[in-house]
Amino acid sequence: MFDLLRRAFNQAGTEDAAPRLFSTGEGRRVYAIGDVHGRRDLLVELLRLIVADSEAREPVRELRLVMLGDLVDRGLESAGVVDLVMDMAADWPGMDCLMGNHEEMFLVALQGEGRGVDLFRRVGREALLSYGIAPTLIDEGEEDALYAAMLEHVPEAHRDFLAALPNSIVIGDYLFVHAGIKPGVALEDQDSRDMRWIRAAFLKSRVAHPYMVIHGHSISEEVDIRPNRIGIDTGAYASERLTAIGLEGTERWFLST
Repeated sequence: MFDLLRRAFNQAGTEDAAPRLFSTGEGRRVYAIGDVHGRRDLLVELLRLIVADSEAREPVRELRLVMLGDLVDRGLESAGVVDLVMDMAADWPGMDCLMGNHEEMFLVALQGEGRGVDLFRRVGREALLSYGIAPTLIDEGEEDALYAAMLEHVPEAHRDFLAALPNSIVIGDYLFVHAGIKPGVALEDQDSRDMRWIRAAFLKSRVAHPYMVIHGHSISEEVDIRPNRIGIDTGAYASERLTAIGLEGTERWFLST
């Protein structure tokens, strides 16, 4: 009877994950950065903090950096953020960037699918402006004309880079993902849309996942630390606070603009 009840609690996401130590693995330091949303200024500032923080610590065998997605929209420098992240990824084998739901919407618009262009002109107006598309075309232009302008102004290299972004990455005992995962579903069986969009089912669940999940997507005023997940989206585009988590062995710490 009690075993059946425990299983039911687990499925409902109401049973606390048991405390445990999570590790990046020996000799490995990892920094992960939350949702940038077009704030290139804050990203540069945070990267400087990360460099200073890492240089103040003992050298490690492997240094990794993970961007949790949502590089674009809301802030004024989406194109500049993508440029910067692409440059870092080209020069640093330990640099990874994940796909967020805003990259997904951008790519759908760039493929001209369904109502993707009209949707993105609303949610991605600032991103389109950052690529040099005229505001009158964004606000009042025909869909076909706006789509043509997007293909003209968004570099193919940007499109290819965003389209190739993975949904998640595992480093040691940590899973890095933009939005989260569906509780109780094996990592290999996760729906990629859930990994970019999920909220309540993941945020409310207290069951243990196979990994400690590091995520963005859902804004919190402070870092959201739970036994089974850590959310680091502190709403940079509006709050001026872009946040990173630092991980080494079983240690963790936070940096913020």
